[in-house]
Amino acid sequence: MSNSRPVRIAIAGGHRGASFTSALELLQDDIELVAICDTSEQVRVRWIDSNPSLRDYDTFEKLLDDREVDAVFVATPMALHAKQAVQALNAGKHVLSEVIAAVSLEECWELVEAVEKTGYTYMMAENYCYRRETMFVRNMVESGAFGEITFAEGGYIHDCRDLNIHTDGTRTWRGNLRAGSSQTSRGNGYPTHSLGPIAQWLGINRTDRLLRTTTFVTQSAARHEWARSVLPDGHPDSEAEAWANSADSASTLIQTEQGRVISLRFDSASPRPHNMVHYGIQGTAGAFVSRRHDEEEPLVWLDGVSPGTSPANFNYPGMARPEGYEAMGHPEWQVLWELSDRYEHPLWREHGEDALRSGHGGGDYLVLRDFARAVKSGSKPPIDVYDAVTWSSIMPLSIQSVRQNGIPMDVPRFDRNS
Repeated sequence: MSNSRPVRIAIAGGHRGASFTSALELLQDDIELVAICDTSEQVRVRWIDSNPSLRDYDTFEKLLDDREVDAVFVATPMALHAKQAVQALNAGKHVLSEVIAAVSLEECWELVEAVEKTGYTYMMAENYCYRRETMFVRNMVESGAFGEITFAEGGYIHDCRDLNIHTDGTRTWRGNLRAGSSQTSRGNGYPTHSLGPIAQWLGINRTDRLLRTTTFVTQSAARHEWARSVLPDGHPDSEAEAWANSADSASTLIQTEQGRVISLRFDSASPRPHNMVHYGIQGTAGAFVSRRHDEEEPLVWLDGVSPGTSPANFNYPGMARPEGYEAMGHPEWQVLWELSDRYEHPLWREHGEDALRSGHGGGDYLVLRDFARAVKSGSKPPIDVYDAVTWSSIMPLSIQSVRQNGIPMDVPRFDRNS
């Protein structure tokens, strides 16, 4: 396609896709929304009422027949992402996919093969990678501020129990996923919000790779308690057996080829206030911890930069303490943003004002921007298919690990040519 005109994009999945309208309006020079696809007539009508020029489709196959569509944004339920992305690629469309990219290892490989065969651009829309805080920390890591990274942690902890059941008492796609007839949900069912930023910090698929992983899960208690409190007596999903194949919380450990350890937590059932981000990083020269709630700030400590110095440097008998040591004091956390002049990410310096006018802490704007630029230039997208399937593979691998009582699972090397 010509680099001068906007990428003509269609959204498949009008409900989730609607959250990107602000970002699309800000990016009209790069992206033109031309069509919407959704099985719900009500959803399609809402889109057309606000944008009468849109073409609308009730099936994904009809959308793919539209030759005026350059790219498809797959924002449908999670279990459809890989299948529809492969269909779109094979139909000659570029693809931006919502998370996660695939829910099985077979789907991961099918997605890789489709991208390699067709040559069209594929990018996963992991907007947590684009939040100001995560890009700030990424810039710090790449600048060497933390020294050598040894450990990182991330968590998606968000009470989503009300998204399991429709108001008429039937299950949503999330409810079916979390309480299916198989052990589908007994694992880390949503890993990329946590793992994506960490993988970029650690250079996964660049200078390091994920080696093996294990997962342990809790019982399913909170989900059942909620269902019993809101559903009428006798409803099948009010019984504990309905949620026996789910888990309230999953804890995943991943070891990398370079000997780093990543700890992830996924919990979409436990009752607690939502903390949008939950990250931490430890290096040989400093550490970072994200805020726990909206009233806190993210914190960092860098040896030689932040207040105080590590007492461990001068605690050996007979070791001479440097002049002024007592004045240095013990190490103290400082607010991350105090280092903005030094470590603010260039993308946020340039586009932060526009980014904050879109959703997910600015992530939606920057995801769409990078996707459009990759399509128009023919360059590799920042989150390519190998990143997408590597991060997403933690879901099926975690399920296998749980089924085998926590036995570590090898993470496949999806880029066979590297």
